[in-house]
Amino acid sequence: MNRLFRLLLVGTGLCLVPAVWAAHVNTPALATHKPKSTKVNESQHTRRHMRHLASGRRTAQTAAPHATLSRTSVPARHHIYRERFFVSSFAEGIGARDLTEGEDPIVRQAALDALGNMNGTVVAVEPTSGRVLAMVNQRLALSSGAQPCSTIKLAVALAALNEGLVSKETEVSLGGRSRMNLTEALAHSNNAYFEALGRKLGFEKVAYYAHEYGLGELAGYDIPGEELGEYPDEVIPEKLGGVGKMCSFGEGISMTPLQLGALVSAIANGGTLYYLQHPTTPEEIANFQPRIKRQLDIASLIPEISDGMAGAVMYGTARRLGLNFNEEEILGKTGTCSHEGTRFGWFASYANTTAGRIVVVVFLEGGRPTFGPRAAEIAGLMYRNLYDHNFFIAGSPQPAASKAVSSSQ
Repeated sequence: MNRLFRLLLVGTGLCLVPAVWAAHVNTPALATHKPKSTKVNESQHTRRHMRHLASGRRTAQTAAPHATLSRTSVPARHHIYRERFFVSSFAEGIGARDLTEGEDPIVRQAALDALGNMNGTVVAVEPTSGRVLAMVNQRLALSSGAQPCSTIKLAVALAALNEGLVSKETEVSLGGRSRMNLTEALAHSNNAYFEALGRKLGFEKVAYYAHEYGLGELAGYDIPGEELGEYPDEVIPEKLGGVGKMCSFGEGISMTPLQLGALVSAIANGGTLYYLQHPTTPEEIANFQPRIKRQLDIASLIPEISDGMAGAVMYGTARRLGLNFNEEEILGKTGTCSHEGTRFGWFASYANTTAGRIVVVVFLEGGRPTFGPRAAEIAGLMYRNLYDHNFFIAGSPQPAASKAVSSSQ
């Protein structure tokens, strides 16, 4: 009988509490009873044991439900994809080899202190002249660039406004009952919104305006070492997202910090696209002359995107800027994406003031600590440093802008 009882225990896969086990083992009838008919008594005992087992199981579950683990209570395992990054977000000696004699010392120090040991570059531009006031980590700033991520949305927004597809209040259907206007789409960097705009515009118009705004061409005028970004001659394959992904993430595009700085400078000054110039000596500063690349027909469109760029800083993707600076209105756009094991973090902005006009572009590359909101936070630190040095006070010393000349290169 003990053997049968063990078989029953093994067959049911259950574990009896000690009290139930003792009740069965110490019962004399179970120990001494010799059945007359094995088949009948085995069936009777089997039923009796099953009743006791069921009763004991219910008792154990009622007394300590947390101790009983059923198969259905085990959470299903889901595969979590974690992207691997192969570039560090941090670096030492940033800007140690830069040419700095022609830069504004206050602006450069503000940029250096803000960037710290992050692996990236800061480019500061005077938007009314195209003069580069500071360029920290010039090797990276002058490189062939990187995917622009969501900063491409600025060019797409201007293109859609220029074509009359939307105004800042026009709501675009995002599927289902979801709708959004341009202001909120810029502030929150909504990808579906700009994918829809890109598909409506089509690649030919998107590419035309991108080139008009300076992508795919050198942004600087005789800046040694400047490399050219890349804008594709044809739309990327649909399997990579087509024109929609080009307009929401900048897929297939390579943009440089200088190109973005020139575009945002044109937004800040009302539509003049300057060649960026980087003086390297006091003599070049004294003889500095702005050089106009072309006039952009965007003056009437700037108010249409300004609320979205301001919203990004106040309550959207760039709100971390406000952790360090909120004395002046800052307008900007973030961007975050990754490509082949490297994550990019972008933030392009300008201070909307009557004094101390400056455009700040922060570009970071690395791993998980690198993303657009972090770039915005760094820009906030830089604006704080400039403010503490009276950069935004009317009448304070500012870089003088000479009479502009039109140039072609």
